[in-house]
Amino acid sequence: MSTMNLTIKDGVHILTLTNAANDNTFTTAVMNEYLAAFDTVERYQGNSALVITCEDEKTFSTGINLAWLSEQSAQEQGNFMQAFHRMLCRFALLNIPTIACINGNAYAGGAILAAAADFRLMREDRGRFCFPEVNIPLPFTPVTRSIVSLLPNKQALKNMLLTGIAYTGLEAKALDIVDSIHPADELQISAFKLGKLLATKDRAIYTSIRNDMRPQIQTLLNELK
Repeated sequence: MSTMNLTIKDGVHILTLTNAANDNTFTTAVMNEYLAAFDTVERYQGNSALVITCEDEKTFSTGINLAWLSEQSAQEQGNFMQAFHRMLCRFALLNIPTIACINGNAYAGGAILAAAADFRLMREDRGRFCFPEVNIPLPFTPVTRSIVSLLPNKQALKNMLLTGIAYTGLEAKALDIVDSIHPADELQISAFKLGKLLATKDRAIYTSIRNDMRPQIQTLLNELK
């Protein structure tokens, strides 16, 4: 894979985003790499967890590569959105526990991806979490709206969606947008430690409990097949 790297350590899968030069943005090719990584994870025999992180200390992901998308034909844009929606739904329903290790800016689609994870850990001293679609402007779709609605603080979510406000790690933790915040040199260690804990859970039972809380996303995924 050219924009990410999937490894496994002590039973924990680690998907590292490596396309920092392009802010780990999304194209159809990138979506296909995410989906291929999810295929590999789902085929793994035994309990596990998945941590998504990145090499860069500035940007986790800024979402859709809008400059690239604007150059695509209507058919190609439709194909991208189909792949984007499928990626989000599959990640939200993946058959192992999932963690977003946010060590830089998570904007737009990057923040939506993080919202689909079961747990979000963020750097405390750098980076912002933001849904800037109202400023781009770019509408939410039934899939992206359902994914961001997984965030527990509905008042904070309303403010983010309607104002495009960008929250720091400290603010995101106070508003329950992320589960915990950490110094830069402890963030990935903490994410891996959580991954090891979650990898002790029976993946079938874990997935059943989590996915029962996300029936709308399962319905949307079924419609995408």
